[in-house]
Amino acid sequence: MSDIKLFKLGANDVSELMSQAARYEKDLQELLEQQMETFLGVSFLATEFTTSNGGRIDSLGLDENRCPVIIEYKRHTNENVINQGLFYYDWLLDHKAEFQLLVMKELGPEIADDIEWDGARLICIASDFTKYDEHAIKQIDKNIELMRYKYFGEDLLMLELVNTQSTKANHPTRISKPSTTKSTKQDKSHQQALSNSSANLLKLYNEICEFCESLGDDSQRKELKLYTAFKRIKNFASFHVLPQKKDERIVMYLKVVPSDISLEESFSHDVTNKGHWGTGNLEVVIRNQQDIEKAKPLIKQSFDIN
Repeated sequence: MSDIKLFKLGANDVSELMSQAARYEKDLQELLEQQMETFLGVSFLATEFTTSNGGRIDSLGLDENRCPVIIEYKRHTNENVINQGLFYYDWLLDHKAEFQLLVMKELGPEIADDIEWDGARLICIASDFTKYDEHAIKQIDKNIELMRYKYFGEDLLMLELVNTQSTKANHPTRISKPSTTKSTKQDKSHQQALSNSSANLLKLYNEICEFCESLGDDSQRKELKLYTAFKRIKNFASFHVLPQKKDERIVMYLKVVPSDISLEESFSHDVTNKGHWGTGNLEVVIRNQQDIEKAKPLIKQSFDIN
């Protein structure tokens, strides 16, 4: 059950703002669809999407890592939003071509050809969840996120990530020397780079992953075709290795405003207007342990604001 309280501070007094559920489920849905990128870091694709098995998905989107996202909304705690969402989740993975056509229509063919199917997500948004809901998703090997919402007055909306469950593929063991199994052209880059990395570079990579995971229980690791991402509701860090003999390094992108920090040559760069893998406008280049120590406060800053 939710225990969040919000207070308004006056000059001489303090008053509690009482929370409430949406008057209608559709009101909440329309608000999030209109500003989905701001709220969730997801590009909106469709509302009330009719499936071939007779269902209707509340909202469909594609996140910043190009993973498909199903969003289901419920006003009340006792409505079975998780089972309904799982019904649509399984349908989506069995009908990839239909989703791909939708992405092609809304976002273009280049993005439609590069969908991260292994990272497909189900986001369930409700006014609250029971302890049984939170226990249930731990038993399911799918990317499921429970998100609680509350309205406070007319102009305040709270979104709280209550619990998450990721597939086992997104919880890799500590990487030492990945196997060089055959893969498609698109997914070679990140895994092959790790396979070709030196022991020292892998040590730095693992330390960064461990630090990102240690920042909070809601820090989620996503292994993608081109990079590793760590997210809460949105990405806060994404990075890949460059195992070049003369200059092996890890290149990281953080969602920190570059103008808010002192940039350091060969370590931190503003890439606001430059194309790159991953998400974030601040590029941080890590070559050694000293660079990791300098990067940690920046990673923490990105974690806190995302």
